[in-house]
This record gives sequence, C-alpha cells and structure tokens, in this order.
Amino acid sequence: MAADRMITNGNVELWTEEFGDPAHPPVLLVMGSMSQGVLWPDAFVGRLVAAGRRVIRYDHRDTGRSSAIDFEASPYSWVDIKNDALAVLDAYGIESAHIVGHSAGGLLAQWIAVEHPQRVLSLTVIGSSPLGREEGANLVRALMGEERPAGALPYPSPAFIEHFAKAAVNPPAPDRRSLIDFAIETARVLQGPAIPFDEDEQRRLEERIFDRDRDPATVVNHRLAAMADPAFEPVGALGGITARTLVVEGTHEPAKPGHGALIAEAIPGAELLMIDGMGHTLPSQVHGPLADAILAHTR
Repeated sequence: MAADRMITNGNVELWTEEFGDPAHPPVLLVMGSMSQGVLWPDAFVGRLVAAGRRVIRYDHRDTGRSSAIDFEASPYSWVDIKNDALAVLDAYGIESAHIVGHSAGGLLAQWIAVEHPQRVLSLTVIGSSPLGREEGANLVRALMGEERPAGALPYPSPAFIEHFAKAAVNPPAPDRRSLIDFAIETARVLQGPAIPFDEDEQRRLEERIFDRDRDPATVVNHRLAAMADPAFEPVGALGGITARTLVVEGTHEPAKPGHGALIAEAIPGAELLMIDGMGHTLPSQVHGPLADAILAHTR
C-alpha cells in the first residue's frame, strides 16, 4: 500500500509518498538534482517494502508535484534543498532513518550525515560524488573541453560529455514532445551500454514525469540554486561521518566514474560495492542487487 501526502517546509510544498508498515525501519530515498521522486522505480521500492522496510520518496522543490518556485522572487540554495529532506522526516515524525541518496541526492545524504548524525541510522550513497569536491565546477571544465587539473575528480565519459555539450549549443525546443525525446536520449546515455535500453519503457516513464510536473521549466532552478551559493558544501567533512556507510557505483557509471571509491576512502569504515553493468540510472536489471545490498545494510 502507498499513500501520498503534501508536506511543507516554510512556504514550500513537497509531494511525498509512503510505502509499507510505519512500524518497520524507515528508509528515506533522496533523488538527484532536477529529478522527481518517482525516478526511484516502483518495482525497486516494492522490493524494499516486501522485505520489511517503511519507504518514503519525495519530489524536490521545483520538480514533480512539489512547489514550482519563482526563483527571482524567492531565491534559494542547496542548503534549502537539503533541509527539505529533513522536513520530510519531521512531517512523518521520524527522528532517524536509513538515508539512501542517488547522484546529487547522495551529496545531500552525505551532508545530512555530517550535520545531523543523530538522524541517520545508516547512509547509502549511489552514483554520487564526494561532498565538498566541487563536482559542479569539474563538470563545467569537462563540458568546456578543458584538461582535467591534477587532483580534480575524474571526468564523465566521452559519451556523456558529447551529449550535454551538444545540448548546451542546441537545446531542445520547449514543447512536450521535444523535451520528452531529449529526456529519453539523456537516459540512454546515463544508462550506459552494458544493459539493453528499453526505449518504449523509458518513453512511458518520461511522459509520466512530464505530465505530473507542476511546471517543467522551473527544474533549472536547481542550477541557479547551486550558482547562488557555489561554496555550499562543507569541505573535508567526510572523515567525521559516523553512520554505517555503503557506497554504490556501477561498473559503467558515465556521469561520475570513480567517484564512489573516493567517497568510500574518505568515510571511515565505508563499504564500496560495484554493480556489474550499472550506469547512472536504475533499470530493472539492477533492482535485485541494489535492493539486496540496501536491505543487508539497513538491518
């Protein structure tokens, strides 16, 4: 059984959805930048619930059914996006939870574990970058074709760079079909070549994402939020994380290849799991190994 509800953080409405028995251990799923909570696949969530977890997923502000914000009138930063996750826990009366974050959601999860260790039963970071390592600036350098500086994070794959560099020069038209087509091609690049890409299934997902969005145009506010406070992430803080930590990366990760190992090296006692064939998305072929790992980690 699933039940959705709107919660608030100040003047911001956040769409949330709860699965499972409230008496079971709580798992908060935090999706990445510019991404809706429904990108945590229903079937994957179902595996966690069937094994006795209470699972909550939610839409970030400026995605999905959560508030679409006039950024000029009401600017915000990633500090606010991080605090939205805590507001979700507060609204459900949850003092501490197993936090699972994907991509930029993994950055948020690391940040929460640094600032609010009492709220984190365990930490799982999937396809993410280490907190405080200027991942955004690194991506800009990659897209501009600049040589990677010594000590900088590993660059994305050539296919990733080519796709987004072309999009920067020739962005999709702002109509429904063009935006959905672009999202499908983006998902193809993010999934990587190891797992067969199901275009029809992806189109259904992208149509769902587009149609449930209050205002698809405001998702770019996440980029504005990062630029508004470019030094928002604490630097050198990962060594202070005390939560049991699982770091997951796919063997075909195109966006943040090799970043998982850096996270695991920086957090005391962290475990690194490489999932064969996995890229930067969550197709059905990775649900089993990913869910099994999270269930073992959240016992």
